[in-house]
Amino acid sequence: MDFDFTALETATYVFIGTLVFAAILVAFIAAAAMATIILIGAMGIAWYSVKAVLGGLVHGINFAWDRVVHHAGQVEIPAEFQPQVSPSTGSYSRVALRDS
Repeated sequence: MDFDFTALETATYVFIGTLVFAAILVAFIAAAAMATIILIGAMGIAWYSVKAVLGGLVHGINFAWDRVVHHAGQVEIPAEFQPQVSPSTGSYSRVALRDS
């Protein structure tokens, strides 16, 4: 069957061109949407990993600090420290007051 394109009217060409342009736009938007979904998923996994690592570090630091403070609270000092007299400049001890 031979199809003669010269027999079509201008309106038919415009309609077919509009459909082709719409198909191109739909394909572009679909590709952009898929890329966005993939990037959001990848960034979500990366954020969860960073959050887990940093949370573990903070938990470890807090645990270690708690152990140090608990240990320091149980240490008994064998002798009392003697208070030392230091020169004072009034209500602010150990601060050298001078003209600016």
